[in-house]
Amino acid sequence: MEEVYKRINELAEKYRDYTAKNLSNLVKIKSLSMQEKEVQLELKRQMEEAGFDEVKIDGLGNVIGRIGNGKKVIAIDGHMDTVDMGNMDNWNFDPLSGEIKDGYVFGRGSVDQEGGPASAVTAGRILKEMGFDRDMTLYVVGSVMEEDCDGLPWKYIVEEDKIRPDFAISTEPTNLNIYRGHRGRMEIRVTFKGISCHGSAPERGDNAIYKASRAALEIEKLNERLAYDEFLGKGTVTISEFKSGSPSLCAVSDYAHLHLDRRLTWGETKESAVKEVEDVVSQFGGKVEVLVYEETAYTGLKYGMEKYFPTWKIPENHEVVQTGVKAFKGLFDKDPLVDKWTFSTNGVVMNGIYGIPMIGFGPGNEVMAHAPNEKVPVDDLVKASAFYAAFAYEI
Repeated sequence: MEEVYKRINELAEKYRDYTAKNLSNLVKIKSLSMQEKEVQLELKRQMEEAGFDEVKIDGLGNVIGRIGNGKKVIAIDGHMDTVDMGNMDNWNFDPLSGEIKDGYVFGRGSVDQEGGPASAVTAGRILKEMGFDRDMTLYVVGSVMEEDCDGLPWKYIVEEDKIRPDFAISTEPTNLNIYRGHRGRMEIRVTFKGISCHGSAPERGDNAIYKASRAALEIEKLNERLAYDEFLGKGTVTISEFKSGSPSLCAVSDYAHLHLDRRLTWGETKESAVKEVEDVVSQFGGKVEVLVYEETAYTGLKYGMEKYFPTWKIPENHEVVQTGVKAFKGLFDKDPLVDKWTFSTNGVVMNGIYGIPMIGFGPGNEVMAHAPNEKVPVDDLVKASAFYAAFAYEI
């Protein structure tokens, strides 16, 4: 394998400018969730140019490029939608410039996370150039709508496209570390009903805002006593929205709701998390529900899922993790850091629901995700493209 690693590194370096330019072209195309059509067409073009055996766009709008037609199925996933730019005053450059300068590709999506798919396209080109002929089918997926609903594109790929890989890599940014899990999450709404009356005599009514406010303080306390996992850390809950309603600003509120962002550590489930909140808010008349996502993709297809995104982690001694470690050592002659993400990824469905063994390895530092002045080192792109190709040889 030493010669294989050497050749992969040579080709990854040879295609340094190619990879950076491909990413630049992707970054230049604004691609918010449900508005990914143009960037998907560009990614499809890049895969075809790289010599993939087949490239298609599925009903949800995911780009799926295939190399080989063997028994073992490997998938390399990266989402192509980005968040919006935010306050433009916080940017020092045009977030859609895609400028390549000083060893970086600049712009929104360079780290989160079009750099991963750009590197995976190059990995495909490397494998084709090396005459990769293992009994394997490799899919490179540019997925959609992840920023809006992580995991949703893989629900579609598994259930509708009928692709269920034996192993997978998420190309979300890991700073070139190997990640093996992250906390899950769920979105919960707690609703409170009151009785309105004229604001001049509030004692005649039942104020929903007061109920919700008292419940909010109890939820703050709940956060302090949630479960802890040595690897993934602590479960958390926070209120991210408080809305209320009344017949007028001269009336007692008859409606209020709290939106909870609940992060789930190992061992916490949808049922346990809902019960914890119910136990806290029931004394104030709060009704708890897990929300459902349903939106229309750029293809016109309406699709959705419950907003419960399970926790996942892969044991460090699992084959998929150790294959990644072996590929990393073979390429870079050092040990990788094996760690976890802070945020959530498509892994919540890929492994959390379907149990697909997977790791994360991606270019860029996750602290740049959703931040102004986003940029990714070209060196990271080169190393990521080498890693994806080496993983295919090793698994």
